[in-house]
Amino acid sequence: MKIMSSSRPLRTSLLAAVALASAWWVPAALAAQVTTPQAGDLVVLGGRLWDGTGDGAVPNPGILIRNGTILRIGGVEPLGSGAEAVLLDDEHFVMPGLFDLHAHYAVDLFGEGRVDEYTVNPVLFLANGVTSTFPAGEVDPAEARRGRERIASGELPGPRIYSSGPYWGTARPGWSHEAMTPDSLRKEATFWALRGVRGFKAKGIRPEQLQVLIDVAHEHGITVTGHLDSGFRDSVNPRQAILMGIDRIEHFLGGDALPESQSAYASLEALELRDAATAARIREQSELFIDQGTYYDATLTAYGYFADREPVVFDYWADEMGFLTPYARQAVERALPRRPLDQFERIYYVKRQTVKAFYEAGGGDQLTLGTDHPSWGEFFSGFGSHRELHAMVLAGIPNPAALRAATINAARAMGVDERLGTIEQGKYADLLIVRGDPLTRITDTRNAHVVIRAGRVYDPEELFDSVRGSLGPKSEADADWWRGNVRLGR
Repeated sequence: MKIMSSSRPLRTSLLAAVALASAWWVPAALAAQVTTPQAGDLVVLGGRLWDGTGDGAVPNPGILIRNGTILRIGGVEPLGSGAEAVLLDDEHFVMPGLFDLHAHYAVDLFGEGRVDEYTVNPVLFLANGVTSTFPAGEVDPAEARRGRERIASGELPGPRIYSSGPYWGTARPGWSHEAMTPDSLRKEATFWALRGVRGFKAKGIRPEQLQVLIDVAHEHGITVTGHLDSGFRDSVNPRQAILMGIDRIEHFLGGDALPESQSAYASLEALELRDAATAARIREQSELFIDQGTYYDATLTAYGYFADREPVVFDYWADEMGFLTPYARQAVERALPRRPLDQFERIYYVKRQTVKAFYEAGGGDQLTLGTDHPSWGEFFSGFGSHRELHAMVLAGIPNPAALRAATINAARAMGVDERLGTIEQGKYADLLIVRGDPLTRITDTRNAHVVIRAGRVYDPEELFDSVRGSLGPKSEADADWWRGNVRLGR
């Protein structure tokens, strides 16, 4: 057996790992059946395993991976097989890879319009254990496609990327409500569905347009999510969208707590859940989500980046600006510190209360994780899942439920849970191995030791080292590519 090595040694002895392979956790019938790995297989031995299906971890009985798929859990005889192995100590915790359902690859380093960046961002996501992403609106779909092709060809390491295509609504530059009639929207949505888009993102859309978008998506077996409003000025309240059949809602629960007499933001910042009537409206809307099977992508931290940056959540455990080129870093630092937005400050803390209320109403299985952070260079989306998990726990979500939001719930919300989201036989081998115990300390998800994506092993530190100092222009001569308003003609 070839033992996988990295800059941080994998130290569990082979004898100890073999003993774990017949641990009490494995059913007796399975333990009696021993599978010998083949050359080219991967075996993960030692550590503790949280497979994503329950609330507790168990001694890892051994995970056999073949052709990027989990072939067997337990009953693995690793000796003399020619397979590769990842050997772990008791300090290591094996869990499913994270799934970010609002994973922006967009950056705006100069305050002159976003661009999609698919060279460094994919590496940062993967190094942080984020093995699947949904961009939730692409600024430049052609560039996003090139990025996915580079990952698929093996030119670039990165997570699974479920394409979202362009925004549907006024978030797309040049969108015209008058031109986007139901017939024209159906034609364009069909075009993107046939190009392999896996989900649509609506933002700034009208009710009659959203219904067509949902209908086309479901005809093609893909999902729709929406950054919606309150119904104010012909916008769409999440309650309307849920009754139309939308699959996910971003940011706001909606319902009567967001009356159509004013914008969602105006209602949210004034929301007071200690008021019995308001709490009842939130519960009623939460129950609608549950009854209709709609997922809620809360994006708690999205507003915190624009607020006071609560230190316990928005601290650094890595030099994120160190991934910028020296020229880009100087440009970013000249714009700092950013002034907190008072409205988003209030919304950041109100949203914590609404997320807890959603969970307490029974919505734990329909809560998902999304970061929603188009970066201006101070923080990067790849690190954001760990901040989002921390914010969920601070809001009152139990650690196992928060971890499920970032794994199996997200996979279900995208309709890919048959192959992703948990560590089970027959699923794709997407694993995050950390030092510590995120079921006890949620911030331990930051301590990535090994990341496995489709059965391939990555050392996070090697991934980070490969892209340090490389995001952004090297000089003013190539800066216009990074100015979205210039390059994309907005």
